[in-house]
Amino acid sequence: MTPLAWLLGLFLPACGYPGISGLPVPRLMDMTHITRPDTPNTALAAPAGYSPPPDIVTPVFPITAASLLAKVMLVARAQPRTFQAAEFPRQMQVHYVARSRIFNFPDLVTVQVAPAAAGSSTLVLYSRSVYGRSDLGVNHKRLETWLSALQHSITPTSER
Repeated sequence: MTPLAWLLGLFLPACGYPGISGLPVPRLMDMTHITRPDTPNTALAAPAGYSPPPDIVTPVFPITAASLLAKVMLVARAQPRTFQAAEFPRQMQVHYVARSRIFNFPDLVTVQVAPAAAGSSTLVLYSRSVYGRSDLGVNHKRLETWLSALQHSITPTSER
């Protein structure tokens, strides 16, 4: 953690801690009832027809829900300054905290996987800032990065 983040932590408490520290332990989230704020500091990736409408439409993935969840968790673990905060295996939901490099601002990312027809599955990713009105597109970019890495882990090299 940078000295600047420590100093910022005097005013924004969660910035003064490493990892998931300084934030409440996430609870199971009802992903079918997401209420997004009016502020432009969230990003949602979800299947077509999802409510609220997603910023990024996710495909139906041609793998089982368990396999998809495992792959998303590997993608999340590979991201810098990203920490698992909670996991609800039966509900196939995982929560992460992703921190900015310089100021240590925490963003929350929720992953929800669900089985679909014929051994396929769907994915919802919801990334949002803890502090601030704008995130300068960071949450949207994060979801694009995660989805790209996920797609590369699922699609065989010969199909790319």
